[in-house]
Amino acid sequence: MARTLTAPVKALYYEDDYIKDILLNIKKIVMVGASPNNSRPSNFAMKYLLNKGYDIIPVNPNHASKYIYGKLIYNHLRDIPYEYDMIDIFRPSCAVPKIIDDALELNIKSLSVIWMQLNIKNNEAASRAKDAGLKVIMDRCPKIEYARLFGELGWSGINTGILSAKKRKLL
Repeated sequence: MARTLTAPVKALYYEDDYIKDILLNIKKIVMVGASPNNSRPSNFAMKYLLNKGYDIIPVNPNHASKYIYGKLIYNHLRDIPYEYDMIDIFRPSCAVPKIIDDALELNIKSLSVIWMQLNIKNNEAASRAKDAGLKVIMDRCPKIEYARLFGELGWSGINTGILSAKKRKLL
């Protein structure tokens, strides 16, 4: 049986300072695909980020007008009555272009970041967002990145590769 060799897929890489700068400077996060089901990753990430002081605005047409952790779930980005800094996408990669198009069409002045969750990548949509002046992160989770960059993963016994005798200052 012949084996077919394929070129290795190049992993996405972001400088820690790039991610840290985003996490330190955003305040309001729209979470597209947020779920009220507490066994879903979006629910866990939302709860964690709320506990870190971020204002989370959930968007999910399947649960519009319900609440998650006291936050009203909106049907669509256009229904949100105030500005926000980041869109965190918990939708399949094929849904990303429409979300980016909607976000760019709304022209939210404070929007500075498009963040695609783990296993979510869309290079074409990311390029359009970057061309519009937005920062883009793909295939990462802000909850995991926050914990990693601000020293919380070590509390769980995970080796982050960061050694220090100093206690880290949390946000």
